[in-house]
Amino acid sequence: MLRILAKLMMQGRYIAGALALAFVIAIAAPVSAQQPSSVNPTASAVQERQLLQELNRIQGRVSIPDTKSDVLEQPAGREWRQWHQVTLRWIGAIAILGMLALLVVFYLVRGQVKLESGFSGRKIVRFSAVERFVHWLTATCFVVLAVSGLNVTFGKALLLPLIGPSAFSTWSELAKYSHNFLSFPFTIGVVLIFLMWLGSNIPNRTDVEWVKRGGGIIGHDHPPAGHFNAGQKMIYWIVVLGGGASAVTGYLLLFPFYGTGIADMQLAQVIHSVVAVLFIAAMLGHIYIGTVGMQGAFEAMGEGTVDVNWAKEHHSLWLDQERARAGAAGAADAQRRATAAGPAE
Repeated sequence: MLRILAKLMMQGRYIAGALALAFVIAIAAPVSAQQPSSVNPTASAVQERQLLQELNRIQGRVSIPDTKSDVLEQPAGREWRQWHQVTLRWIGAIAILGMLALLVVFYLVRGQVKLESGFSGRKIVRFSAVERFVHWLTATCFVVLAVSGLNVTFGKALLLPLIGPSAFSTWSELAKYSHNFLSFPFTIGVVLIFLMWLGSNIPNRTDVEWVKRGGGIIGHDHPPAGHFNAGQKMIYWIVVLGGGASAVTGYLLLFPFYGTGIADMQLAQVIHSVVAVLFIAAMLGHIYIGTVGMQGAFEAMGEGTVDVNWAKEHHSLWLDQERARAGAAGAADAQRRATAAGPAE
């Protein structure tokens, strides 16, 4: 009897083990069946690297109207960040520092462009009060926009370590608001400059000859020029086209996603920043010539008048036109006075 009971207990152990194994398999089978063959983007424990191997972006589902917010990360965003933080800084540094270095070398080699015939003491009106107001309005806004814009690209790397987080945050906030609000008068100034001086800035054959002869800057030759010479015309079109491109792309960034997507915003920022740093480099050359680079040039925009000898050396064709116009006006005035006086007795 004892032998039979022992056999039954041995067989019961085998049966219990088989039942336990079957139970484990039954539980594990549904779990295994639910495992996907590829990465599930909605799983809570999915690795970012796995997702990027499966998809070109991390994207989920949102219930709000702004469907752009369902994109959490996109590879193009990382490429744009690399461009903004590395490539743009190189472009800006080469353009701006390169221009400054070139101007320093040019000044050391050429020196200031002197008025060779000396000052005559006689003045002629170069720019009206309205023209000078528009110029200085645009120039002042440009300086603030340039400094505040460069802070976006270089401030964190250069200025933050010098003044600390608190001061840098205050300065950056002030720069941001200045950049945004002064963009409006700057744009108005660019439009007015375009309208005021368009007729005097159409390229012609005189400009070709002016460039061939160095424009009075290289050497001591003084080729004839009209109201604006070829160099000034180049600055004019840089202001109009560069300022226009900066304004359009800047407003796309200031008012985001009005008819634009994420890729459009990234493109607008690339164009805005590249045009801006090249614009700044060009204006450094303009500022140099208008101040320390050429004797008597600043008075044109500072006072509105220039010395007659300065006009004769740098804008002889314009001076001849002004003299002819003044002579015609004087003759017409004399004729009116004679007519008003009546016939002589």
